[in-house]
Amino acid sequence: MAKGKRKVPGLNQSSTADISFILLIFFLVTTSMDVDSGLSRRLPDWDPDAVEQEMKIKERNVMTVQVNKNNEIHVKNGVLNRTIDVSELKDIAKEFIANPDDNVNLPIKEDYEIEGYGTVVTTVRHVISLQTDRTTNYEIYFKVQHELSKAYSELRDAWARKNFGKKYEQCDEKTEQPVARAVYASKISEAEPKQYGTEQ
Repeated sequence: MAKGKRKVPGLNQSSTADISFILLIFFLVTTSMDVDSGLSRRLPDWDPDAVEQEMKIKERNVMTVQVNKNNEIHVKNGVLNRTIDVSELKDIAKEFIANPDDNVNLPIKEDYEIEGYGTVVTTVRHVISLQTDRTTNYEIYFKVQHELSKAYSELRDAWARKNFGKKYEQCDEKTEQPVARAVYASKISEAEPKQYGTEQ
Protein backbone atom coordinates (compact mmCIF):
# COMPACT_ATOMS: atom_id res chain seq x y z
CA MET A 1 0.00 0.00 0.00
CA ALA A 2 1.45 3.28 -1.17
CA LYS A 3 2.13 5.88 1.41
CA GLY A 4 0.29 9.23 0.99
CA LYS A 5 2.30 12.36 0.27
CA ARG A 6 3.22 14.24 3.35
CA LYS A 7 2.16 17.88 3.34
CA VAL A 8 4.95 20.25 4.15
CA PRO A 9 3.71 22.86 6.58
CA GLY A 10 3.93 26.43 5.21
CA LEU A 11 5.96 29.12 6.87
CA ASN A 12 4.14 31.25 9.33
CA GLN A 13 4.27 34.75 7.81
CA SER A 14 1.89 36.41 10.19
CA SER A 15 4.69 38.26 11.99
CA THR A 16 6.75 39.20 8.88
CA ALA A 17 5.09 42.61 8.55
CA ASP A 18 5.64 43.31 12.24
CA ILE A 19 9.32 42.42 12.01
CA SER A 20 9.79 44.60 8.91
CA PHE A 21 8.14 47.52 10.66
CA ILE A 22 10.31 47.10 13.75
CA LEU A 23 13.48 46.97 11.61
CA LEU A 24 12.41 50.10 9.78
CA ILE A 25 11.87 51.95 13.05
CA PHE A 26 15.22 50.70 14.32
CA PHE A 27 17.14 52.02 11.28
CA LEU A 28 15.31 55.34 11.34
CA VAL A 29 16.15 55.87 14.99
CA THR A 30 19.77 54.76 14.85
CA THR A 31 20.80 56.34 11.54
CA SER A 32 22.41 59.76 11.82
CA MET A 33 21.47 62.30 9.15
CA ASP A 34 23.43 65.33 8.03
CA VAL A 35 21.68 68.59 8.77
CA ASP A 36 22.48 71.65 6.67
CA SER A 37 23.46 74.41 9.01
CA GLY A 38 23.92 77.11 6.37
CA LEU A 39 27.00 78.95 5.25
CA SER A 40 29.15 80.87 7.65
CA ARG A 41 29.01 84.06 5.62
CA ARG A 42 28.23 87.57 6.73
CA LEU A 43 25.94 89.70 4.59
CA PRO A 44 27.54 92.90 3.32
CA ASP A 45 26.68 96.13 5.09
CA TRP A 46 23.83 98.16 3.59
CA ASP A 47 25.22 100.71 1.18
CA PRO A 48 22.54 103.09 -0.18
CA ASP A 49 25.01 104.61 -2.66
CA ALA A 50 25.69 101.17 -4.19
CA VAL A 51 21.96 100.50 -4.47
CA GLU A 52 21.41 103.86 -6.20
CA GLN A 53 24.29 103.12 -8.58
CA GLU A 54 22.76 99.70 -9.42
CA MET A 55 19.42 101.36 -10.15
CA LYS A 56 21.11 103.80 -12.53
CA ILE A 57 22.82 100.92 -14.32
CA LYS A 58 19.51 99.13 -14.77
CA GLU A 59 17.77 102.27 -16.00
CA ARG A 60 20.40 103.00 -18.63
CA ASN A 61 20.00 99.50 -20.07
CA VAL A 62 16.28 99.95 -20.79
CA MET A 63 14.57 101.90 -23.55
CA THR A 64 10.79 102.19 -23.29
CA VAL A 65 8.69 102.61 -26.42
CA GLN A 66 5.06 103.43 -25.65
CA VAL A 67 2.29 103.66 -28.25
CA ASN A 68 -0.82 105.35 -26.83
CA LYS A 69 -4.46 105.22 -27.92
CA ASN A 70 -3.88 108.13 -30.32
CA ASN A 71 -1.10 106.10 -32.01
CA GLU A 72 1.57 108.50 -30.73
CA ILE A 73 4.98 106.97 -30.07
CA HIS A 74 6.78 108.04 -26.91
CA VAL A 75 10.40 106.98 -26.36
CA LYS A 76 12.26 107.13 -23.08
CA ASN A 77 15.87 106.15 -22.50
CA GLY A 78 18.91 107.65 -20.79
CA VAL A 79 19.20 110.54 -23.25
CA LEU A 80 15.69 110.91 -24.66
CA ASN A 81 12.20 111.38 -23.27
CA ARG A 82 9.78 112.65 -25.91
CA THR A 83 7.14 111.80 -28.48
CA ILE A 84 8.64 110.92 -31.86
CA ASP A 85 7.58 110.10 -35.39
CA VAL A 86 7.81 106.45 -36.42
CA SER A 87 10.45 107.37 -39.02
CA GLU A 88 12.83 108.41 -36.20
CA LEU A 89 12.52 105.16 -34.26
CA LYS A 90 15.05 103.07 -36.20
CA ASP A 91 17.95 105.50 -35.73
CA ILE A 92 17.09 106.09 -32.07
CA ALA A 93 17.01 102.33 -31.48
CA LYS A 94 20.33 101.82 -33.29
CA GLU A 95 22.05 104.43 -31.14
CA PHE A 96 20.58 102.87 -27.99
CA ILE A 97 21.47 99.27 -28.92
CA ALA A 98 25.02 99.95 -30.12
CA ASN A 99 25.95 102.93 -27.90
CA PRO A 100 28.71 103.83 -30.39
CA ASP A 101 30.05 106.76 -28.35
CA ASP A 102 30.02 104.82 -25.06
CA ASN A 103 27.54 107.27 -23.56
CA VAL A 104 27.24 106.79 -19.78
CA ASN A 105 23.46 107.19 -20.05
CA LEU A 106 23.02 104.42 -22.62
CA PRO A 107 23.52 100.64 -22.19
CA ILE A 108 26.78 99.42 -20.69
CA LYS A 109 29.28 97.99 -23.16
CA GLU A 110 31.06 94.93 -21.84
CA ASP A 111 33.02 91.87 -22.92
CA TYR A 112 30.81 89.05 -24.19
CA GLU A 113 32.12 85.57 -25.01
CA ILE A 114 30.64 84.02 -28.16
CA GLU A 115 31.20 80.28 -28.44
CA GLY A 116 33.31 79.39 -31.47
CA TYR A 117 34.30 83.00 -32.16
CA GLY A 118 35.79 84.75 -29.16
CA THR A 119 35.18 87.87 -27.10
CA VAL A 120 33.34 90.91 -28.43
CA VAL A 121 32.40 94.18 -26.77
CA THR A 122 28.68 94.85 -26.92
CA THR A 123 25.65 96.04 -24.95
CA VAL A 124 24.61 92.53 -24.04
CA ARG A 125 22.22 93.65 -21.26
CA HIS A 126 20.16 96.17 -23.22
CA VAL A 127 16.37 95.76 -23.41
CA ILE A 128 13.75 97.53 -25.51
CA SER A 129 10.42 97.53 -23.69
CA LEU A 130 7.51 97.91 -26.11
CA GLN A 131 4.26 98.95 -24.46
CA THR A 132 1.03 99.44 -26.38
CA ASP A 133 -2.50 100.57 -25.61
CA ARG A 134 -5.41 98.17 -26.02
CA THR A 135 -6.81 100.45 -28.72
CA THR A 136 -3.54 100.98 -30.60
CA ASN A 137 -3.95 100.74 -34.38
CA TYR A 138 -2.48 97.53 -35.81
CA GLU A 139 -0.83 99.44 -38.63
CA ILE A 140 1.21 101.66 -36.32
CA TYR A 141 2.04 98.63 -34.12
CA PHE A 142 3.48 96.75 -37.09
CA LYS A 143 5.38 99.86 -38.23
CA VAL A 144 7.00 100.13 -34.79
CA GLN A 145 7.93 96.43 -34.85
CA HIS A 146 9.31 96.83 -38.39
CA GLU A 147 11.50 99.82 -37.44
CA LEU A 148 12.92 98.01 -34.41
CA SER A 149 13.67 94.91 -36.52
CA LYS A 150 15.38 97.10 -39.14
CA ALA A 151 17.57 98.62 -36.41
CA TYR A 152 18.89 95.19 -35.44
CA SER A 153 19.28 94.12 -39.09
CA GLU A 154 21.31 97.20 -40.01
CA LEU A 155 23.56 96.85 -36.96
CA ARG A 156 24.24 93.19 -37.78
CA ASP A 157 24.94 94.06 -41.39
CA ALA A 158 27.39 96.82 -40.42
CA TRP A 159 29.15 94.49 -37.95
CA ALA A 160 29.42 91.71 -40.55
CA ARG A 161 30.88 94.11 -43.13
CA LYS A 162 33.47 95.31 -40.62
CA ASN A 163 34.45 91.91 -39.21
CA PHE A 164 33.76 89.46 -42.08
CA GLY A 165 34.20 91.84 -45.00
CA LYS A 166 30.76 91.12 -46.48
CA LYS A 167 27.07 91.80 -46.00
CA TYR A 168 25.16 89.90 -43.33
CA GLU A 169 23.05 88.13 -45.95
CA GLN A 170 26.23 86.93 -47.68
CA CYS A 171 27.65 85.46 -44.46
CA ASP A 172 27.61 81.74 -43.81
CA GLU A 173 24.30 80.77 -42.22
CA LYS A 174 25.84 78.25 -39.84
CA THR A 175 29.04 79.97 -38.71
CA GLU A 176 29.03 83.72 -39.37
CA GLN A 177 25.40 84.84 -39.18
CA PRO A 178 24.89 83.36 -35.68
CA VAL A 179 27.88 85.38 -34.47
CA ALA A 180 26.45 88.65 -35.82
CA ARG A 181 23.09 87.79 -34.25
CA ALA A 182 24.78 87.12 -30.92
CA VAL A 183 26.59 90.48 -31.00
CA TYR A 184 23.30 92.30 -31.55
CA ALA A 185 20.76 89.91 -30.10
CA SER A 186 17.15 91.05 -30.47
CA LYS A 187 15.88 91.96 -27.00
CA ILE A 188 12.40 93.38 -27.45
CA SER A 189 10.14 92.83 -24.47
CA GLU A 190 6.43 93.35 -25.04
CA ALA A 191 4.34 94.31 -22.04
CA GLU A 192 0.66 93.56 -21.72
CA PRO A 193 -1.42 96.28 -23.46
CA LYS A 194 -2.57 99.04 -21.11
CA GLN A 195 -4.70 102.16 -21.26
CA TYR A 196 -2.33 105.07 -21.96
CA GLY A 197 -3.54 108.62 -22.07
CA THR A 198 -2.21 111.38 -24.25
CA GLU A 199 -0.08 112.95 -21.53
CA GLN A 200 3.16 111.17 -22.55
